[in-house]
Amino acid sequence: MGATKAFLGGRLRQLREGQGLTQAALAQRLGISPSYLNQLERNQRPLTAQVLARLNATLGTDLQPFSAEGDTRLLAELREAFVGDPSVGAASLADLVTTSPAIAQRIVALHRAAREAEDRATAIAIGHGADLPPPTAYEEVRDFIYDHRNYFPTLDAQAERMSADSPLPEPLSVPGLAARLQSRHGITLRRQKNAPALRQFDRDRRELTLLANLTEGQIAFQLAVQIALIEGAEAIDEVLASARFSGETAAKLARIGLAHYYAGAVLMPYGAFRRMAEEVGYDIDRLGRAFGCGFEATCHRLSTLQRPDARGVPFFFLRVDRAGNISKRQSATDFHFSKIGGSCPLWRVHAAFDHPGEILTQIAEMPDGRRYFWVTRSIISPSRHYGAIRKTFALAIGCDVAHAGRLVYARGLDLNSHDPAVVTPIGPACKTCVRENCPQRAFPMVARPLAVDPDSTRFAPYSATPA
Repeated sequence: MGATKAFLGGRLRQLREGQGLTQAALAQRLGISPSYLNQLERNQRPLTAQVLARLNATLGTDLQPFSAEGDTRLLAELREAFVGDPSVGAASLADLVTTSPAIAQRIVALHRAAREAEDRATAIAIGHGADLPPPTAYEEVRDFIYDHRNYFPTLDAQAERMSADSPLPEPLSVPGLAARLQSRHGITLRRQKNAPALRQFDRDRRELTLLANLTEGQIAFQLAVQIALIEGAEAIDEVLASARFSGETAAKLARIGLAHYYAGAVLMPYGAFRRMAEEVGYDIDRLGRAFGCGFEATCHRLSTLQRPDARGVPFFFLRVDRAGNISKRQSATDFHFSKIGGSCPLWRVHAAFDHPGEILTQIAEMPDGRRYFWVTRSIISPSRHYGAIRKTFALAIGCDVAHAGRLVYARGLDLNSHDPAVVTPIGPACKTCVRENCPQRAFPMVARPLAVDPDSTRFAPYSATPA
């Protein structure tokens, strides 16, 4: 947690009450006095690294909720719930997160439910009827992974042991993974031109068919996915036991997502991957070559490095198409962009499509003053045949600018600059962005009346009345 003092009494109280413990009982377990614990919970004393370590040792507690990133993440979601309400200031929201995180979490949950009801009412009003479906299976799984901060320690640990325990000299190579499937599970690998799917498993014939023109990295990943679905089934079941999906489709989709997570952890074992990431300044291309993985898989793995005793940079990872749709968003910390209404047009990820294969960077400042450092690049899938539609996306990984100095991409940049040529003021989606006088604004801000003056034409297309 660094040298910053952490006043997280609300989190500590929430943990204690969730465990059904009195202050005296928890103090005894931690080896501290009840009065000291009382001061911690009332934010009269900072929560030290020693107390956090004891919490982890005695209660098996994940330390992520006690990190600054954990609070910032909740605060970002809380701000979205109160966007457009001038009666609730930023300081009040920050105080609520610090002192009463359970209440803040409940407000966020209620806001999500209210937005779903609003979407349903809107659909009825425009003639789509009352049968608007609930959140899709994809959205349920996306939120499930997001709520777990894209980190599943049991899957990481098992995948790492698999590599360490293998008697093969190159267990993570295509031959090594294929040999494991054959020797342990009696599954034969077959590669086929013009196969109907990238991966197809025939349970009766015990045969795994992969598309012939996949790269070595893609083949290794698909083999690792098949291993995950078999050897990681029990660990995946344990993770899914806490899920509350509305149907079987979401559960199956989540199983596939967790199998992909497991496969990434197999090919990029946590300890070795994090160590090299630190050594090379999180150089994505170098990491990809070293572990035989593509750019997207490497970015995704970087967003999962949250082991309490060996954390990497807390990244968020996003995949965006040309229309601005965010089809993937995984986060180790707060995700500051709105989940509705697209994304900020000033965010440089959109420029990646105009620079194919080139890495772009950006220091971006949000309306609340917090800065993020972004690394983005476009990816294009190979063409299967002439005239075939190719998948084109922009990938982006970002972190708080406080961590940017650890990245090779930030070398030579003035991360503390106030020069507008260096720092770009951006925001969440236009409908939830509070920035005034933005010439790029596409929509007026919700919950703020428009300032309409026929005698004046301003630079910004929409202006709101004063808050």
